[in-house]
Amino acid sequence: MNPPDYEYLRKLLKERSGLDLSADKQYLIESRLLPLARKAGLSGIPELVQKLQGGSSALITSVVEAMTTNETFFFRDKVPFDHFRDTIMPEILKARASRRSVRIWCAAGSTGQEPYSLAMTLKEMGAALTGWRVEIIATDLSQEVLEKAKAGVYSQFEVQRGLPIQMLMKYFKQTGETWQVHPELRAMIQHRQLNLLQDFSHLGTFDVIFCRNVLIYFDQETKINIFNRLARQIEPDGFLVLGAAETVVGLTDTFRPLADRRGLYRPNDARAAAPVGAGAPRMAAMAGR
Repeated sequence: MNPPDYEYLRKLLKERSGLDLSADKQYLIESRLLPLARKAGLSGIPELVQKLQGGSSALITSVVEAMTTNETFFFRDKVPFDHFRDTIMPEILKARASRRSVRIWCAAGSTGQEPYSLAMTLKEMGAALTGWRVEIIATDLSQEVLEKAKAGVYSQFEVQRGLPIQMLMKYFKQTGETWQVHPELRAMIQHRQLNLLQDFSHLGTFDVIFCRNVLIYFDQETKINIFNRLARQIEPDGFLVLGAAETVVGLTDTFRPLADRRGLYRPNDARAAAPVGAGAPRMAAMAGR
């Protein structure tokens, strides 16, 4: 791949997805896009770039999805889900006792393992959530991974990664060599296509936002912008959960870290000053079915 083609692809990915590739990531682009080029009947990256420069919107979408599809698995990193069970939900149950509803957003939900992990955690709470309205919104840039998430069908390898055997037997049905999430669990989640670079105020406000392992790919200016907009979409006493390699420290004062709770943040009283998206109406929560 020649330097001009690489620079074109870097710029395209930055504009369309926020992905900020350093100058030494040619190998990553080649490993992800060469199979895509061959599938499209192209000779290689140079011809792929020519097609992209010609304005093929479908091919641009395929390139962005190929470069932004990241690894995920059930109960990834474990700690955030411990926080969700032991810190977040006990607080929410107290704070929302009169309203008896909770809204959760999984930004960059990928192929569904994270939102389904949260749904299983909620189901395990049993009677504590009886009579509550529960809504989980799972968004991702890629329509392809959203379709997989909606179907809730996973290979033996995928369910063996992080998923406790008792939850596999309780919440999945085996069909041949694959496992499918039970309909009751799938019905708890709404899957929507969303680009975090674009306005997301229409989603309404949330009690809990999981935004894990996606901001690490953005430059500092983009991270700050997203944090400030997330602050407008979260309840004043809500929770933000980030990945282990992500932090708001040094970027924004709209959130503060919780002591001894790695990756867990709460909104500060002083929110982002810019009014864009502020005051978005709370969307009616859908009952967990």
